[in-house]
Amino acid sequence: MKKIIGFVSILFVMALFVVSYANAADYIGAKKCKACHMKQFKSWNETKMATSYENLKAGVKVAEKKKAGLEDKDYTTDPKCLKCHTTGYGKGGFVSMEKTPDLAGVQCEGCHGPGGNFSQIMKKNKEFPLAEVKAAGLIIPSEDEKGCMACHAADSPFVEKVDAKYKFDFKERLKKTHEHFPLKNKH
Repeated sequence: MKKIIGFVSILFVMALFVVSYANAADYIGAKKCKACHMKQFKSWNETKMATSYENLKAGVKVAEKKKAGLEDKDYTTDPKCLKCHTTGYGKGGFVSMEKTPDLAGVQCEGCHGPGGNFSQIMKKNKEFPLAEVKAAGLIIPSEDEKGCMACHAADSPFVEKVDAKYKFDFKERLKKTHEHFPLKNKH
């Protein structure tokens, strides 16, 4: 009887793992997005979002950290920081620099959602229906500012009351994040 219970327990744990893995988002990283969206990649690469992970290191942005009431220490493993300074942390994306270095910083998928599913549709059909890729998980940031506000809200230590430069204006930020170049194909 103990063997049966043990076997059933192992099967249950394995099934739980499979279900968890199946539900995990498939983040592909900016380097794969770059293959089809070079202009957007280059523009994004010049933003603060591209290098946001670096700000978590000790000795970086020391004055800003102090002004926000933070110590100058290494925050590269702090879950409260990683959720906004990496791509997909806690959602099947960034885990650590050792395991997922290609997801450090706020990349394409930080705003547009995990690309594993919708990028496949885009590859198969260059004139893909926009509704189809949206149904597969593509997020259009200009349609909803909730994604931005997940990091640019009051729980961030870098808010307007700390310094006016941290004021978050959704429409202005969309313009500054990267220039939106017209897509080549109709959607």
